[in-house]
Amino acid sequence: MHISRVQLVNFRNFERANAVFNTGVNTIIGENGSGKSNLFRAIRLLLDADQLRWAFRLDETDFHRGLKNWRGHWIIISLEFSEVSHDEAIQALFLHGTGVIEDGAVGRATYNLIFRPSAAVRARLGALEEGDQAGLTELLKGLTTDDYETLLTGKSTADFTDPDVYKELVGDFNEVRFPVELNPPTIGGPVPRALSITKEICFTFVQALRDVVSEFQGQRTNPLLTLLRSKSGEIDPVTLEPITEKVKDLNAAIEGLPDVSEIRSDIRQTIRDAAGETYSPASLSVRSAVPAEAERLFQSLRLFVGETEDDYEGAIHELSLGGANLIYLTLKLLEFKYQKAKQACANFLLIEEPEAHIHTHIQKTLFDRLTYSDTQVIYSTHSTHISEVSNIENVNILVRNGALCEVYQPATGLEAGEIRSIQRYLDAVRSNLLFAKSVILVEGDAEEILVPALVKEVLGISLDELGISLINIRSTGFENVAMLFHDDRIRKRCAIVTDLDACFFNTNPNPADSETVAKQKRKALGSAAAGVERQTRLNTFKAGNTWLSTHYAQCTFELEFIRSGNAEVAVDAIGAIYVDPPTIQQATEDLRSTDPARFGKRILTMAGNHGKGWFAIQLAKRVTFKSHIPHYILEAIFTAHRPLSRAILANMIDYRLKTHGDPALLPSDVAAEVLAHAVQFSHGEIDRAALLAVLAPALPGDVIIEVLGFV
Repeated sequence: MHISRVQLVNFRNFERANAVFNTGVNTIIGENGSGKSNLFRAIRLLLDADQLRWAFRLDETDFHRGLKNWRGHWIIISLEFSEVSHDEAIQALFLHGTGVIEDGAVGRATYNLIFRPSAAVRARLGALEEGDQAGLTELLKGLTTDDYETLLTGKSTADFTDPDVYKELVGDFNEVRFPVELNPPTIGGPVPRALSITKEICFTFVQALRDVVSEFQGQRTNPLLTLLRSKSGEIDPVTLEPITEKVKDLNAAIEGLPDVSEIRSDIRQTIRDAAGETYSPASLSVRSAVPAEAERLFQSLRLFVGETEDDYEGAIHELSLGGANLIYLTLKLLEFKYQKAKQACANFLLIEEPEAHIHTHIQKTLFDRLTYSDTQVIYSTHSTHISEVSNIENVNILVRNGALCEVYQPATGLEAGEIRSIQRYLDAVRSNLLFAKSVILVEGDAEEILVPALVKEVLGISLDELGISLINIRSTGFENVAMLFHDDRIRKRCAIVTDLDACFFNTNPNPADSETVAKQKRKALGSAAAGVERQTRLNTFKAGNTWLSTHYAQCTFELEFIRSGNAEVAVDAIGAIYVDPPTIQQATEDLRSTDPARFGKRILTMAGNHGKGWFAIQLAKRVTFKSHIPHYILEAIFTAHRPLSRAILANMIDYRLKTHGDPALLPSDVAAEVLAHAVQFSHGEIDRAALLAVLAPALPGDVIIEVLGFV
């Protein structure tokens, strides 16, 4: 049996979310604040015996923060189980509690937590006349969570994340239309108190490791103590008796030492002399802290670990952060194995961000090996190394969109071959596209190296700050990756950047051409034809998909780099390519030429001498704020990153003003006025036209004018 679906409605930062899980190992990824911990908390409220009591103590802070007014709304957490065991006892549990009967047996079961207004409040809502906003406002005004009830149900058939279904069950607050039926059958029936799912399953939660040392010090949180307690209950008291007697003898021998006895007497007498008999302690002993009772004896045990090979074993607080975290995680996994041995009807292991301070190789090995039979494992992680080895079919991506968080499944609707293709492609570098707010796909090393450098130097902001992952697909077809971005899968913007490879020199055949020249012309014509075919194919591929956009270099990236006004950057790099003065002179003239046939051939020759990647590194070293970003690259960036934050734009304007550097061209008072308008724009006090009116005369032709066009 495994969790196949989790539906969340109005729970914390989820308005409505649908997480899908499979057997085996599942991964939840997402940026900070995207709701990973809240999703785990929702599951634990229903399945973790330590958390079940909190299910009946929800309050207004548990309601979705995007609700204008939480009063009257419901919180719904719904778990769906699949492949329910045919064991008679298990069938009986779900048959009478939460199971959905199919062909005489329970194969699927639902288990729901519903936090809703009391029956009396729901009856008053149902009695309102349709459209009576004043009556609704008055009724909701005095509601508190004391007017709410918590209901655990099973056998539900409703799709709680469907807005229309929610209106049928809860009501339409805009139209003031509420159901008269107080307990609609689609939400399922109450689960009898005598039937406790938490007692029938093995459930272990390993929380994110913030402070491992404090966890080991706590009586309730110490994983070693938990293991010892579970084992001590199995040890025969007769076996423990000789040990406890030895401890008593040891303590008595220590107390009987003359020095210890004398110090004890001196302490007692000094207290009496200082505070008097009335205020002195009734008793005082100096003895060993080793307890004689079995339970307390186990509590006194501590774990000592040697990280190096020098035979020294240190306490937990002496270990490295990674070492301590690994030990803590190991003990929690052992705790799970002990529980699993009890033969529960289902086994669930939830692990929150296991990568903290742990080496990347250990992360990947850990994920690869944590596969227990008959156990569903669910991770949450920020690690690209863990996501690299995750099965894409078992991944849920949590995305934050303002106060709203959504859940995406990247493999939904894909064929098996398509899934295998994506799985092979997503290594540790490229799997970061799953974490980004938006993605740009490029096809070469030059773009991968130069574009981030250009953006940072020219605009004063990094692609990371924009939340953009720039991914080099290399020999992988764009479609094999871009198919992830779709209404059914990952609803993030993805910009495809590629070359049309149009001819930039005369390719007309000439009988006087040498074989070398003729071959170059044929190759150029072939590349141009392939570019047109690629454009047609990609435009057809993205048609109707609002999450994809395509952006084309007319020729190649290197040539467009020069054509955009970066000839001097390339001229500065000539010394890294050529040493012969005549060649250097000729190359300089070619790059400064306005003829694409000259500067195009030269830049491609320079790039080909040592490889495009190496040459891009040389150019990236020489890029400055005076460099230029090709228009199609800017278009790709600000199509992927949309909408452009006003605050980010104001920071770019500030950067461009500071780097302009020539008071004769940009007097300080003019710069101050532009910056003041940028601040006003960032606060929403003026519109784009008003900002452009002062910006354009101050920085005529500047890249920031072009960027403003994307707002």
